[in-house]
Amino acid sequence: MVGSTSSEPAVAAVAATVVLVRDGPRGLETLMVVRHHEVDFARGAAVFPGGKISASDTDPRIAARVAGGHLPGEPQFGLRVAAVRETFEESGLLLARHRGAMIDGTQRAALHQRWQARLAGGGNAFVDMVCEEDLVLALEQLVPYAHWVTPEVSPKRFDTHFFIAEAPAGQVARHDGSEAVDSFWIRPADALDDCAQRRRTIIFPTLCNLALLAQTGDMAGAVQAARSRPLRRIQPTLGTRADGKLFPVLTPDSGYPDLSPDLMNLVAR
Repeated sequence: MVGSTSSEPAVAAVAATVVLVRDGPRGLETLMVVRHHEVDFARGAAVFPGGKISASDTDPRIAARVAGGHLPGEPQFGLRVAAVRETFEESGLLLARHRGAMIDGTQRAALHQRWQARLAGGGNAFVDMVCEEDLVLALEQLVPYAHWVTPEVSPKRFDTHFFIAEAPAGQVARHDGSEAVDSFWIRPADALDDCAQRRRTIIFPTLCNLALLAQTGDMAGAVQAARSRPLRRIQPTLGTRADGKLFPVLTPDSGYPDLSPDLMNLVAR
């Protein structure tokens, strides 16, 4: 990332994040991972799995390994590959097919065991796995959910594209133990309450997307709502409270519900 100067903002790194959803005993659940306390962004926070796009996400070999009509050269091709790759690396869940069928839990576990060490080394390991294991990435499962850009005043910035997807049936999440040190399924409303009660740390964009997700009660409804909702570029500004603390501000047409005063007090700084 290019550093900022006094006259220009830091360059926002392009990233992809996946909001995985499933129907639980008490309604809609989403997968969250806890970031390691030594990583350079959102350390110790509960987030959706994701990360920065890499050069390998547009590797020419991946062109024949995708489904759903998404082709190299399209604006979101690399983002979608990055979303699938980061989700697998951080949570162990893989949106991919083998011989026409979605990967099941047994296949996922075997892939994770065979490739975990190589994937930890980065580079082209994910592309190598997709090709050598004869996989097809299920890019069509990813539905655009949100697009957030960090305020220009921030020293570290991201241009993050969120996707929502149904969790692959039969697969069990398994965090990588490196960037992600925990993983759990949770109802969006419960995640918001955990943060308000200071049981978990959750950053502002994640809180807003959890609040949006909490407006639907089941997996099908959440995905359909994302398909129907216009996708807006969200770039918060900073306001100043009476006590001098700064707080993030969204435009009235952002489409997001208001966070509770307790949550807004936590994100003020």
